[in-house]
Amino acid sequence: MKYYLEWPEPDPTNLPPPAQDIEPWGETRVVGKPLPRVDAYERVSGTALYTLDMALPDMLHGAILRCPHAHARVTRLDTGRAQAMPGVRAVITAATPGAAIPWYFRGQGPTSMLFDEHCRYAGDEVAAVAAETPHQAILAARAIDVEYEVLPFVQDDAVALTPEAPAIHEGGNILGQETSGRGDVEAGFAGADVVLEQTYHTPCEIHTPMETFVTIARWDGNRLTVWDSNQGVFGIQANLARALRLPLTSVRVICNYMGGGFGSKLGLSKYTVIAALLARTTARPVKIALTREESFICVGNRAANTIKLKAGVKRDGTLTALDAVFLGSGGAYPAGATSTYLVQALYLCPNVRVEDNEVYTNAGPSRAFRAPGMPNCAWALEQMMDALATEIDMDPVEFRLKNIATFLQINDTPYTSIGLRECLSDGAKAFGWSEARARPRGRGHVRRGVGMAAGMWAYPGDPRATVIVKLFADGSVNLNMGASDIGTGTKTVMAMVVAEELGVPLDRIQIEHADTGTTQNAPSSGGSQTVLVSAPAVRAAAIEVKRQLLELAAAQLERPVEQLVFQDGEIMPADAPDQAVALADLRGLRGRQVIVGVGRRHPHPEGKIALPFAAQFAEVEVNILTGEVRVLRLVAAHDSGRVMNKLTYENQVFGGMAMGIGLGLTEERILDSRQTGKVVNANWHDYKIPTAKDVPIDQTCVPIDPHDTECNTTGAKGLGEPAHIPTAAAIANAVYHATGVRVTDAPITRGRMLSALAERRGE
Repeated sequence: MKYYLEWPEPDPTNLPPPAQDIEPWGETRVVGKPLPRVDAYERVSGTALYTLDMALPDMLHGAILRCPHAHARVTRLDTGRAQAMPGVRAVITAATPGAAIPWYFRGQGPTSMLFDEHCRYAGDEVAAVAAETPHQAILAARAIDVEYEVLPFVQDDAVALTPEAPAIHEGGNILGQETSGRGDVEAGFAGADVVLEQTYHTPCEIHTPMETFVTIARWDGNRLTVWDSNQGVFGIQANLARALRLPLTSVRVICNYMGGGFGSKLGLSKYTVIAALLARTTARPVKIALTREESFICVGNRAANTIKLKAGVKRDGTLTALDAVFLGSGGAYPAGATSTYLVQALYLCPNVRVEDNEVYTNAGPSRAFRAPGMPNCAWALEQMMDALATEIDMDPVEFRLKNIATFLQINDTPYTSIGLRECLSDGAKAFGWSEARARPRGRGHVRRGVGMAAGMWAYPGDPRATVIVKLFADGSVNLNMGASDIGTGTKTVMAMVVAEELGVPLDRIQIEHADTGTTQNAPSSGGSQTVLVSAPAVRAAAIEVKRQLLELAAAQLERPVEQLVFQDGEIMPADAPDQAVALADLRGLRGRQVIVGVGRRHPHPEGKIALPFAAQFAEVEVNILTGEVRVLRLVAAHDSGRVMNKLTYENQVFGGMAMGIGLGLTEERILDSRQTGKVVNANWHDYKIPTAKDVPIDQTCVPIDPHDTECNTTGAKGLGEPAHIPTAAAIANAVYHATGVRVTDAPITRGRMLSALAERRGE
């Protein structure tokens, strides 16, 4: 029997139908309002119990010994000294029974093991310890005696492709090469009036969530319960069960609150399996909480990308050809390092070719990071679009408007809706684009400029979600769903859907979520899919409850169901509102005590695809003496369908733009690629995430609602990823407008800005 560590792809042709046909909403009374989060008090008061806060009776603490070398092979390992240290209750290694677990699958087989004697980056797991206190565990892990054969390492993507580069895996360092496209790019360039070519680079970024990576494992006989800070309990359950060769019913995963993930907590991590093994060995609960430094080196990143982009355009603004070569590294193990999607899909272009190259390097493995690969792609494509507009003397917004694609060109699929045109035009109007472009760019050493960029997201969501809504005799409601709330306000939005359908106040709705032992299956909270997948299932469950209530009311009022209306938590004859009956006064409800509605997400629309679009605008100030770039204001216009909650909508957009400032101006993992191969800025002091001083006070969110009635029964599309995709490129274009210098390597640090300015001056 084969065991895999990845959740299987869903089969969109084998989904259960929804319980009944549901008409799209028109005007709503609750949904769309700027309501505070239902768990706001718990989150801000400190009473919310995050996994990092938890402690179980008799709990041990785990620590992991990691390889200190960028590339090495374990030749000897002695745990004797560590096992004899105070408080130590277990030490596990690759030789421990049950620890020979395959990991990092590529194709049909694994490329590594849970503890692998061949360590391929500084941070690879070698052994683990469980002790009475965290400090005892850390000291014992350090006391494990390990001898390594240190091997040559490579950390530059281009060098890794050369024949003389040290081989990280058998068969070489090429992880994947793929070419795709459409039309004839050479003919497209021949028919262009202007052809530009440029190489762009984006850095490796680290997720750095506020709550580090933490798990607690406890065995009750042969049943395992895990409290884990993650973005999808059912995916973790499935992969953990496979890794430990357990049936799904023997594994329970719980995550009531989590303090950020941004994609890094989507998949099963080694530390979770290690905690389970230590707990089984000691017969006691074990907690592993990775240190901040560990969160920088071993649990994922956004891979660095080098993108060579060639583009052709006619003088009238018609794109004729796009040709892009992507090079990225997912690190030492298989991972998605690049995305060519925007080049292939965002703008109407008949001739497109993309070459996607991924290589192994001796660095930490990458993971999904808010719109995986897309901000990197936007950094290149949107700067190129700006450069083309300059060459043909056309306004950047006008140029993009001329090249909007009304269908998905990758497979010729129509969109259920496309609001990109409104994103561009309405966003430009809210920003004051024409006026800002016409203003003087400043004199002396401080220059101002404006820029913009567009984007889209590529994932329509995994349409598998089941939700249960229970209405009790007193009119209160229980909402049972498997989706995680990763800080985006998922619980609030889902409660608002119930309130919209049943007229029950939010404070009367109790929510169970993200617990494989008590809630219903739902896809992970990632890929901007949570609302568009789970909200229709919640709505279907609430409507099923409403249907049963109407039947009970029809019997009590002696009226046909067709003559009754449901409004504000009451049921009344349409022609006699004075006969309204409150839900709690329904005799049938009191008799049953509870009414249960089960709702499922309907399949995606056949023959169409529902995707979100975005346009963002930035104004910056550049000090040409110091190289400092300040973002003065940002405007984001997003077609993410219906706004479910205006507050959480704006939270997502502003948060996405803040992360975009990091990519554009401050964030970059730095490796000591000459001597040690280690990350040298694995802390919040040296790795510069944006702070309140970097994020402008002047931010505006412009929702674009195309009133999409085909995407799903709530009309909502994804928002989390698109809010991040165009920001860095918009900032880079604004820097060019301010200075006349185009910085193609992100982030635009002071050093890079000064170098670019000096190069323009010929210095």
